[in-house]
Amino acid sequence: MSTLVKDKLMHKIFSVLRKESSTHILFWTILFLVFTLVEGSRGDLWFTMKKEVINISFFALIVYINIIYIFPKYVENKNLLNHLLTLFVIALLITPIKTLIIYFLHSNDPQAQATLLKDQLYIFFSTFLVGMSSSIYSIVRDWLRSQREKQELQKQTLTSELRFLKSQINPHFLFNTLNNLYALTLKKSDLAPEIVLKLSEMMRYMLYECNERKVPLSKEVNYLKNYLELEKLRQGNKFKTNLVVEGEIGSQMIAPLMFIPFVENSFKHGISNSISEGYVDIEILVADQELQVNIENSKAMSLPSPNKKKSGGIGLVNVRRRLDLLYPEDYNLDIQDSPNSYRVELGLTLEH
Repeated sequence: MSTLVKDKLMHKIFSVLRKESSTHILFWTILFLVFTLVEGSRGDLWFTMKKEVINISFFALIVYINIIYIFPKYVENKNLLNHLLTLFVIALLITPIKTLIIYFLHSNDPQAQATLLKDQLYIFFSTFLVGMSSSIYSIVRDWLRSQREKQELQKQTLTSELRFLKSQINPHFLFNTLNNLYALTLKKSDLAPEIVLKLSEMMRYMLYECNERKVPLSKEVNYLKNYLELEKLRQGNKFKTNLVVEGEIGSQMIAPLMFIPFVENSFKHGISNSISEGYVDIEILVADQELQVNIENSKAMSLPSPNKKKSGGIGLVNVRRRLDLLYPEDYNLDIQDSPNSYRVELGLTLEH
């Protein structure tokens, strides 16, 4: 056997022992105690202990030969028949060696020696079944490990995707608001400083409080109120806005920035020079853990144009994706697009 093969084999042995040493020691200790208590009640306890040490040692031998060398070959080749045949041969080789050692242990008991020789088939099958049990254990262990790794990967992917989606929402909102602020500064409007203060408060929420997976519903509603105040300052009397909050807001938690893409979309399309009386109506209904948000805005009549460049839509696409990721079974989203109005109805089941 070459040095490289020896090193590789030793590495496998130490790897197995190091990873699950405490579990293996506990298992073999319990098995030894059970065998000793069952057999020791029939005779000399000290003699029984020596015999069971031999039994456990040979069981452990076929188990570790299988775990370290035979089972990895099976995983690599997926040849079940060859795997069973190899275990069969190993058990066949171990049986006479084990029998011989126990035979000499019974040197003062010819009757026990004779019984032992008759039990060769039993010794062989018990050794083979222990080897097979270690294969089943290895299969279950590897499956559980792969499931844990898969779940961890899904969790990491989910976290990364949610972070990416939320990072798209923040600049999207900031881009639109800064455009509006720029227009007011060009007009030297007295509303510009107040808008800057409102925007600062909102950005503080987005930057420092929205890094958690869930935030208190009360903070999200307060953020929405600030947004509406900012829009009122910016738009003046060009439109009517109505916010209704019903129900008790307590310890409910919600994913951050879940409403704002819908609300922003309402102001973007609901307030237009072509609409004589533009409006945005927002209704938030809270009943314990059930949340219903209804947002409706006016809409200008427009004819479809194949040459018209499509703009926006990033926020709405992102919020749909976030709902699918964070509330896969706990949300209901209904969007009604009529000629004169646009209505969003979002239902969520929240957490405490």
